[in-house]
Amino acid sequence: MSSRGIDFLDKWMAEQLPENVTDDPVLISDLADCAMRAADKAGIPIGEISEEVRSVFEVIAEALDHREGGTP
Repeated sequence: MSSRGIDFLDKWMAEQLPENVTDDPVLISDLADCAMRAADKAGIPIGEISEEVRSVFEVIAEALDHREGGTP
């Protein structure tokens, strides 16, 4: 993944992930879709994010699982 893709995804998650911990797969899927749409809108090709990230869903799920009231 490019530095630009990593930076975008990290910033997006810090700003958009809910404060409460959740393992709701529907919510996580919706968040992953929103992240990819936001990346596309920001001019970052989806492939630039998914080059080395097997699943944006899994990245978001892990970030939520490790969230302790701070940024992921």
